[in-house]
Amino acid sequence: MIGRLTGRLAAKAPDQLVLDVAGVGYLVHIPLSTFYELPDVESPASLWIHTHVREDTLALYGFLTERERSLFLLLLSVAGIGPKVALTVLSGIPPSELVAALSRQDVRRLVAVPGVGKKTAERMVLELAEKAGAFADEAPPAAAAVAAGDVVSALVNLGYRKAEAERAVEGVARGGAPDDFGEFLKRSLKKLTGG
Repeated sequence: MIGRLTGRLAAKAPDQLVLDVAGVGYLVHIPLSTFYELPDVESPASLWIHTHVREDTLALYGFLTERERSLFLLLLSVAGIGPKVALTVLSGIPPSELVAALSRQDVRRLVAVPGVGKKTAERMVLELAEKAGAFADEAPPAAAAVAAGDVVSALVNLGYRKAEAERAVEGVARGGAPDDFGEFLKRSLKKLTGG
């Protein structure tokens, strides 16, 4: 099984990339959260990998962080959720919000993710609410989560799409969310504009 790949980023798209490792190009499926943090094509890159094997398929799924890969595996443990749905969930909700939604059993927040129906969300909550607690230690404190939601709201009011705003805010929060709302908003705007 492949657990990690390091090489040169040969090509990238929002849902997959090709990583050239010693002359072999590995096609790796990725969530949007990973896509937005990837370096430029031809740059060195390293990904945590989940090798998914079925009788008719061998597919690689890649993540920039071990935490994202662990959340992906957690989602795969739910009956009826395969790799495509798990990637859709990770692409549609930042990891810290996913952990919070599972812990709070917030079906409504999970249904807001495109491609996740009510029954799937209910199954996720039923099977993962307790297990999400292991990830809660890594999630930002509640005050930071509230501030993150406020910053997302402000960015949406400025005309950015919600998914873009959430990714920018999650990117800032990963580096340590500022306590000041204005600074948090400023950093998120900078991330959105590539500054």
